[in-house]
Amino acid sequence: MSEKKTGVLGGFKAFLMRGNVIDLAVAVVIGAAFTNIVNSVVKGVINPIVGAFGTKDLTSYASCLKGPCAMNKAGEVTSGVYIQWGSVLSAALTFLITAAVVYFLMLLPMKRWQDRQAAKAPAEATPAQVTEIELLEQIRDALVEQRRGPASETVPVQR
Repeated sequence: MSEKKTGVLGGFKAFLMRGNVIDLAVAVVIGAAFTNIVNSVVKGVINPIVGAFGTKDLTSYASCLKGPCAMNKAGEVTSGVYIQWGSVLSAALTFLITAAVVYFLMLLPMKRWQDRQAAKAPAEATPAQVTEIELLEQIRDALVEQRRGPASETVPVQR
């Protein structure tokens, strides 16, 4: 039974040490830090712009679905049914900003760099395609060599 544990633990260790798992962990950490930046942009830039037309905080935008609606000072609904569409709008803006930054600042430059690298690569790096005629010539030569067999080998002369 201890052999199975070692095997399972060994397999788990091999899984953790694979490069793509480590890359994924790094991506999650960077993504979490990046989320903080985007949230700061939404709170510090987007919300004040929206505040120029109404309330500074998007999460305060809500509509009363079934009234009468009332909230206490803590922001909790005491009566009625509120649809808080401002928080959904804020989350959607955060997602769009994150997606735009990832695409325009990370994916697009990486694709352009890869395209330039592919264009710089010499044509010799791609293997040459063997034509059908060359392939048939190779087969013919191999068959001729097989027919000659051991008779064509040089036998040492004894004196």
